[in-house]
Amino acid sequence: MRVLLQRVKEASVTVEEETIGQIEAGYLLLVGVTHEDTETEVNWLADKVAGLRVFEDADEKMNLSIQDVDGKVLSVSQFTLYGDTLKGRRPAFTQAAKPDIAERLYEKFNERLRTHGLVVETGKFGAMMDVALVNDGPVTLMLEKNA
Repeated sequence: MRVLLQRVKEASVTVEEETIGQIEAGYLLLVGVTHEDTETEVNWLADKVAGLRVFEDADEKMNLSIQDVDGKVLSVSQFTLYGDTLKGRRPAFTQAAKPDIAERLYEKFNERLRTHGLVVETGKFGAMMDVALVNDGPVTLMLEKNA
């Protein structure tokens, strides 16, 4: 499982010209699932996201978690995180989990984030989405837990 985490001042996701998820300060998470992923990877990554200290404290050091700053989460499914571009010019997505498995684990990931008291907005699984954000910092981290 892979999560591309971006610390944001604001973010939103729109489907067919309708905003379906929107947050102010917090994280935009792009979430990819691969074949071998289980709830072990889901729980590990959700717990990691909830506890990461990437918000600045009074001394301008990354020392605060999203919980410490009452931040929110916008979580967007993103199978292209498992795009393979080593051969040819068109990405292969054979490492991405099948939609039924990926959607179940993506939903479990969001549920686990909520158990940490986080407000979690989402995109629409499998839909074409327009994602807008104002990156804060910028702070962007790739988080991964292999099976």
